[in-house]
Amino acid sequence: MMTFNELFKRLHEGDETVEIEAKTGREVGNSLLETVCAMSNEPGRGGGYILLGVRPMPESLFPDYEVVGVPQPDKMQADLISQCSSIFNIAVRPQVETEIRPDKKIVLVVHVPEAPAHDKPVYFKAKGLPRGAFRRIGSTDQVCTDDDLQAFYQGRDHRSLDESIVENCIFDDLDPAAIAEYRRIRAEANPSAPELGYADDELLLSLCCADRRGDKLLPTVAGVLLFGKRATIRRVFPLMRVDYIRVPGREWVRSPDTRFDTVEILDPIMLALPRALNTVMDDIPKAFHLPANSVRRQDVPLMPRTAIREALVNAVMHRSYRHKSPVQIIRYANRLEVRNPGHSLVPDERLGEPGSITRNEKIAAVLHETRYAETKGSGIRAMRESMAQASLTPPTFESDRQKDCFVVTFLFHHFLNEEDVRWLGHFSDAALSEDEQKALVFAREIGAINNAAYRDINRVETLVASGHLRRLRDLGLLDQKGKSAGTFYVPTPRLTETTPLAGPSQPQAQGLTPALKAQAQGLAALSTGFPGNLEGLPPELAASVRGLRQRARPADVQLVIRQLCAWKPLKAEQIARYLGRKQIYVTRTHLTPMIRRNELVYIYPDNPAHPQQAYRVADKPRGKK
Repeated sequence: MMTFNELFKRLHEGDETVEIEAKTGREVGNSLLETVCAMSNEPGRGGGYILLGVRPMPESLFPDYEVVGVPQPDKMQADLISQCSSIFNIAVRPQVETEIRPDKKIVLVVHVPEAPAHDKPVYFKAKGLPRGAFRRIGSTDQVCTDDDLQAFYQGRDHRSLDESIVENCIFDDLDPAAIAEYRRIRAEANPSAPELGYADDELLLSLCCADRRGDKLLPTVAGVLLFGKRATIRRVFPLMRVDYIRVPGREWVRSPDTRFDTVEILDPIMLALPRALNTVMDDIPKAFHLPANSVRRQDVPLMPRTAIREALVNAVMHRSYRHKSPVQIIRYANRLEVRNPGHSLVPDERLGEPGSITRNEKIAAVLHETRYAETKGSGIRAMRESMAQASLTPPTFESDRQKDCFVVTFLFHHFLNEEDVRWLGHFSDAALSEDEQKALVFAREIGAINNAAYRDINRVETLVASGHLRRLRDLGLLDQKGKSAGTFYVPTPRLTETTPLAGPSQPQAQGLTPALKAQAQGLAALSTGFPGNLEGLPPELAASVRGLRQRARPADVQLVIRQLCAWKPLKAEQIARYLGRKQIYVTRTHLTPMIRRNELVYIYPDNPAHPQQAYRVADKPRGKK
């Protein structure tokens, strides 16, 4: 059992956490008992500590606490032990230690043990379930959701939701094509798997995708979602689809006049996963690559397929099928978000650690057998590693219990790009660490950052992330919003109103860490001098190119590109040569977005990878008359 001094130090360094709570200790009220209930229920924590006789210091911006003492420590201890033994559905036995401080104030250290799995959920008898059960989420006590209760019951060998029979469905509602796809993928993973020799009815019984009711074989929830015919899914689970949504710009626009491009995928999971993955990958910008000893070009997606695949599998495997809403893949101009209903059953700070907790045990088992997914908690680690190998910003993960959703966010641009590095040159006087520099770029791109996002980006502990974020706040670079577990930070005007410094040598400005300087030198290769070779251009076009500033706005560069392509169709390498930029940079930053907005068109529209592909100005850009 930890001592008061150890706990109080941790409280000062990192505020209240999932394992530590501070209370004044005036009485044994609902707030204290709810914390006892939550710490008893929270899985894998071994319980938690409550410090009685401690309170936050008034009007302090920092997580600062003071010792006020417990007025009647003996009565407080007796009341707490008595109520914990009688008010819940099972007796909770906290350990209570009394400590006398140097100033003679008395405090109580309460250790609440985690309840055994077979006793969960612990709940208030008077309130019943689900309102009487609580979980410890961050530094808060949250009423258990249906999914929480399901997870507790699964630990007590109860049937999961996806094992239950779907009423008004028959075996013929399952799609033979989806079953055949399972057999094909399973044979690739394990050709000697015994279930490959089963008939379809025996196979689905073995997968818990069907169950017997009397002499009838009926599909389960897992069976319909994994193998159901489209008509069946539309009839039974019409909103259990995957939506791919393209949003113009960087923010969700709620205007009724704004039309989104949406692809709705209402197929069984065995067919929906590859279709959704291919839909996303086809829309990801690609870079030209010529492998060594090869004469054929390859178009390599700028975002790794592995990362997106893992995010999609995670979404359909761990989503809550109690919610009647789709999985959404939202493509913004600067990022990709994968959103699924249902918060993570694994605490935020343990995401990516070995081990997995799933709502949908039978769906997860099928995806594991077909090698779509692991059941060891390795999916998040695979996303992080593949993004790191591609030199891209690490993905971030947000589990929101109030909205009951889980969001994975991928930034598109290489981290850090040339503009980022120049922009950071403004803050060289702040002596920013590499982690802090990454956090500022993330906050600028997304508009906010919290402790969980900082941890995802930099792979640090909670207390380290808290300290760094407070330092950025004290430097006037971030503004703190919310409090306790809801704390987040937004960019200050100093960040949002600062433009990148000009000049190709600026990435090596003072203040960048050696690692970022090295990365900046590689990214500086995107620029070969501005302007480029203007030989052969008409005088008026050459003047337009020369009129561009070194750090011209994208809109100004794209205006010149339109002028060039209106003169005659040009290849990407020709445009890049005129602009004095590397082809990969021009294609990713300008040409691909202009094609998508129909400002430019391919001269070979049916074959974007044509070796003689070139760009010309569209006859009638979208949205113009």
